[in-house]
Amino acid sequence: MKLLIIKLFVVFIRALYAFMKVRKTENKIVWLSRQSNEKSEDMKMLSEEISRLSPETKQVFRLCRLKDESGLSISYIFFILRDMWEIASARIAITDTYSIPVSCLNHKADLKVFQIWHALGAVKKFSLQSAGKAQGRDINVARAMCMHKNYDFVVAPSQKNAEFYCEAFGCSKDKIVIASLPRVDVILDGSSRYDEFVKLNPQCENKRIITYLPTFRDGDSEYIKKLYKAFENDSEYALVVSPHPLTKGADEYNFKGSFSSYDLAKLSYEIITDYSATSLECSLLNKPLWFYIPDYEKYKEEQGFNIDIKEEMKFASFVNENELLTAVKSGYYDFESLKAFSDKYIENQGTDNTEKLAEIICNQL
Repeated sequence: MKLLIIKLFVVFIRALYAFMKVRKTENKIVWLSRQSNEKSEDMKMLSEEISRLSPETKQVFRLCRLKDESGLSISYIFFILRDMWEIASARIAITDTYSIPVSCLNHKADLKVFQIWHALGAVKKFSLQSAGKAQGRDINVARAMCMHKNYDFVVAPSQKNAEFYCEAFGCSKDKIVIASLPRVDVILDGSSRYDEFVKLNPQCENKRIITYLPTFRDGDSEYIKKLYKAFENDSEYALVVSPHPLTKGADEYNFKGSFSSYDLAKLSYEIITDYSATSLECSLLNKPLWFYIPDYEKYKEEQGFNIDIKEEMKFASFVNENELLTAVKSGYYDFESLKAFSDKYIENQGTDNTEKLAEIICNQL
């Protein structure tokens, strides 16, 4: 029944969109996202640069975080209809997630669609790669929803990541554009909010701050608890936990102030993460980067990896929190391996990535 409803819905919006497409094409870019109701940092930086390069171009932002993906609410269906109305007269559509109107509809030949994924690479398998797996989408639902169809350009941070993106988005290599996200400019700008952080969190002053940036998955709150307990009585280090926004039960580890994961990584002495794409971003900082992966075997079976951290960063990967603490306190770190890891997955490591990507987009106007 669910598949039938989805198929009927797709037929309905395609029929309605056929009438919308009579609208004259404007010099307009439509941004679409289900990640958040607000512009991401990448989106802000990129849209501002586009405005500088092409001030006459209109930019429309259609951003709505879908809280419950088990079904489409009436309000969200109306939101999709408005998306369709805007796309029908656009020159370019940019999405950082899967977008129903982008992938399900039959667009004008002159519309160019960019997929600028919301992460800087992919450690774990995702989207079409994980369809049909325990942690992925139902394969039949994915097909009925035309997941990741209609992309003209898919932005990837390296040739190696491009291999994963082709699988995840079901696209050919000729659709790939090698470019880093604007966030790389922020990560590498040399700034730090350390003084502001320790003023608000004096318990961290005169200690080596180490930030834990875990990905969201089953049991993540328990892993946070175990790691925090391991560091709790260590007088040298202050463990700062920045859980995924969807993680529940981690409120007790909150710090004071509003600091992004990039802020925390930049002010930290060392960084701990896991299968998160944050690991790729943090590798740019040339700081000790550790991987706490207590559920490695389970995650490998249920989700699968593009980058097998335990193999590629073996010296820095631990399934036991106490062994990780011992390694951190040893003072040894293989920075050559970290640099090789970073170079392999992020090719453009300058501070002009916003400008480069904006130019690529504006060339399609």
